This record gives sequence, C-alpha cells and structure tokens, in this order.
Amino acid sequence: MASLWFLPPSNFPMTLRPSTNRSTTVIHRWAPQPTSNYNFHSNPPKTLLSSSSHIIDTVTSTIDIDPLDTVVSDSSQPKKVLIPIGLGTEEMEAVIMVNVLRQAGADVVVASVEPELEVKLSGGTILVADTSISECSDQIFDLVALPGGMPGSVRLRDCKTLEAITKKQAEEKRLYGAICAAPAVTLLPWGLLKRKKTTCHPAFFDKLPTFRAIKTSLQVSEELTTSRGPGTCFQFCVSLVEQLFGESASAEMGKFLLMDTADEVSRMEEFNKAEWAVDHTPRVLIPVANGSEDIEVVTVVDILRRAKLDVTVASVEKTLSVVGSQGIKIVADQSLKNAAESIFDLIILPVSYKHNFMSKLHGCGKFILRF
Repeated sequence: MASLWFLPPSNFPMTLRPSTNRSTTVIHRWAPQPTSNYNFHSNPPKTLLSSSSHIIDTVTSTIDIDPLDTVVSDSSQPKKVLIPIGLGTEEMEAVIMVNVLRQAGADVVVASVEPELEVKLSGGTILVADTSISECSDQIFDLVALPGGMPGSVRLRDCKTLEAITKKQAEEKRLYGAICAAPAVTLLPWGLLKRKKTTCHPAFFDKLPTFRAIKTSLQVSEELTTSRGPGTCFQFCVSLVEQLFGESASAEMGKFLLMDTADEVSRMEEFNKAEWAVDHTPRVLIPVANGSEDIEVVTVVDILRRAKLDVTVASVEKTLSVVGSQGIKIVADQSLKNAAESIFDLIILPVSYKHNFMSKLHGCGKFILRF
C-alpha cells in the first residue's frame, strides 16, 4: 500500500509522480533513518512543482480508489475471531492482527479486558474496543488471538473471563494464538502450552519450558500458533489466515501485503533524496481521518515514538475519535486545527481509501501549508 509523505522544511520540494500501482498519484519523498543525535545533511533537489496548493489539489482529484472489502474470502458466514486488548497491549500487534484478519474476511471482535472500552496501549496510542470481554463469554470463536506487550500481557493474564474463553477454545480444539510476551506471560500460567512447541519474544524466552521452546519467528503446534513480536506479526497473521481460510487465501494475503521479497530492491529505492539537521527532538505531525489506513497510522506512530520522536496524532474530523480503514477506532491526541498552532519538523500523511479524507485535508490546507 502506498503512503503520502510530506516532509518539511518548506524549501525542500516534493515530486509528484504517477505510481504504477492501481493508477494512484503518489507523492514520494525519502525519509532518512534517524540516528541517535538526529544528524542529517542537506542536498535538496530542484523544485519540480511550483505550488504546494497544486499538490493538495492534484492528490485530492486523483485518489479515488477503494480497497477490496475482503482480500481473500467472500464467505456468507465469516470466521469469527476474538482479539482482546488491555492497558499496555502492544498496539502494532493488535492493529496488524485486526486489520489483516478483517481484510481476509474474518468477523473480528476487539474486546477490552478493562472496565472501559477506551484503552491506552503500550506506546501511547488509544484504541476503542468494539465491546467488553464480558460480552464475549458465551460466544463461540474460530480463533482467539492474543497480542503481546507489557503490561498488556499481564492484564490479559489476570482477566478470568478471557482465561475461561481461551481454555474452552483449547479444550474444544479450536484455534488460538499469541505473540510477543503473551505466550510466556499469559498462556503459560493458564496451562495452555502443555505439549506444545512454542516461541515468544526473546526477552521472555527463558520463561518457556526448555524442551518445548523453539527459537523461530513462527511456530504452529496443532491448534496453537505463536510468534515473536511486532516484526513477525504479519507472518503470524498470514499463518492464521491460512489456518482459517486455506493456503491460497494466505498466498493472496501475502501478495496484498507486499510480503514477497522479490521486490525488496525496488522498495528500498530512494526518491528525491533530501536530508536535514535539527538540534532538538524532532516533532512529527500525523493527521488522521475516518478511513485512514489504520496499520500505517499505528505502526508509524509506534515506531517513531520508540525512536523517542515527539509524535502528535491530529484528527481532521470534528471529534478526536476516528474509524480507520478496517473499522479500528483510534483516538487522536488533538484536533488538526489545534495542532496547526505548533511547528513540526515532519508531517506524514497516511493513505486513506475514503474519498472524503483528502477533501477534508484539502479543507485544512491553510493549516497544513503553514508548516
């Protein structure tokens, strides 16, 4: 999936070039990897477009595509999946799991193990669950998948309702899975790793039974699937897609997610190389709206915050709460109007398949162009 990258300072021009992917016009700008002291060098290319407002107008008029509602399944009775979240759950893992499985055609329920539906995750992202875990106790799921993170995995472990649901899932030989800290911190105390080969995040590996612990990115042991962390989460999810929908479905999903390594060189190609220097913690603005690609929003925010950048998620909508492309409810830090009063070193626009996203962003152009 393509993203729009808008990187200031304003005297660094951008190039508008047609993408070869589904006739979408994409603004390409290469973002250098941050270093510990944020040292960059400047050698900007010549300006290829005379007006920033023309960029916004052009993008608004050209992005009119919609994703497939489901990538691989059109079943009239979709597989039902439970993904619980709690305070400190790893947001990348939770969002990737929800997004990929929904795109595969699963009916995914995001359930809070907290008293509230609004849950703050490990990196500071706030999600709104679909329901409370107590509402799921009498339901039957084809898959129960636990994201990791700390203290999120502990919060899941201490939820008696979730424990009962997952134990019943295992007893009745239905699929269940866990990633990152969750295999060791959550499933192990529940007794759900018995006679199962298991992997988990390296930081928790020594907690696993030695003779069943496997140092691998992905481990499938009968009904149980485990994986190591955010970097292996796509692989984890595609495996779950295969178990729910079949091998051809997982192949289609892998292709859709650009997981093939054959195009690795082209994905590393640099466009309009530009570098700059800052003498402070870089400040980043990420505007979001209903229909924003939720994986792109949450993974970018999480990674940049892990790198100690100061990231602000700003809502283009009238409310701080927005609904992403796969129905994931994200609560922004502030409104875009309020964010426009600040100065940012970098602005990143996640792609949106909803036509009104760019229209709304265009309406906020006077704020965006200030940066």
